[in-house]
Amino acid sequence: MLYIPCPYCGARDETEFTYGGPAYVTRPELSASDREWTEYLYHRQNTEGPYRERWLHGFGCGRWFNVLRDTTTNEIQKVYPMGGSDRLIETGR
Repeated sequence: MLYIPCPYCGARDETEFTYGGPAYVTRPELSASDREWTEYLYHRQNTEGPYRERWLHGFGCGRWFNVLRDTTTNEIQKVYPMGGSDRLIETGR
């Protein structure tokens, strides 16, 4: 079981959260071509090692935040609020 440290509520069971995809992926404009939408929706890197992700604490505070998680070990290295990449919060694990 994965325990995710919400920067607003503290560590909680992963069942309280919804994965929101990779962090820092910009959604295309509505007028973007089908090729650009296809690239955005279906083409993702399968990163091994540290990876920045978005998570929603849906059954808690209801806020989005970013997580730096090692995909090989599932270790969560840091969490930080959306838009706050300079304000990394150590998880203490």
